[in-house]
Amino acid sequence: MQNIVFDEALAKKNHHFADRIKKVKLVLTDNDGVLTDNGVYYSSSGELLKRFSIRDGMGIERLREILGIETGIITGEVSEAIRKRAEKLSITNLYLGVKDKLEALQIILKKHQLKYEEIAYIGDDVNDYNIIKAVGFAAAPADAMSYIKEIVDYVCVAKSGNGAFRELAELIIAVQKS
Repeated sequence: MQNIVFDEALAKKNHHFADRIKKVKLVLTDNDGVLTDNGVYYSSSGELLKRFSIRDGMGIERLREILGIETGIITGEVSEAIRKRAEKLSITNLYLGVKDKLEALQIILKKHQLKYEEIAYIGDDVNDYNIIKAVGFAAAPADAMSYIKEIVDYVCVAKSGNGAFRELAELIIAVQKS
């Protein structure tokens, strides 16, 4: 599969953190506020629907196909919709109902025998703060909370649920293939 036209431009524009991106072996993400647009539809029987971006799903597939990089989801939510989306995208690193994302990260590092600097993470809110500070490369959607955008390495042009994960995926692909 060919790279998208803007890959080279992204890689050149962000050359100052290319060394850290080249070390990435696993990409982790929050769910709500990254893979979704932060909205949820409720019915009288409870949570019914979450909206996911098809483009983000393609980013997950492209990371796997082009670079052999897997993706994981770490979220405080326990939702069948998230489980189904992860299943569709063959995401095996799925951590639902997580209260301490840094603790989950330590489990993942041990499981995969990775180091902090080999992890990229994208998140948007206070529950992502500690994991963002710990990983080798961190990103946030354009509409993330301001204090999160201040501490990440890269703020996406795209908003949550509208291709932010895909943008990060394309950046990693562009840099690792350059």
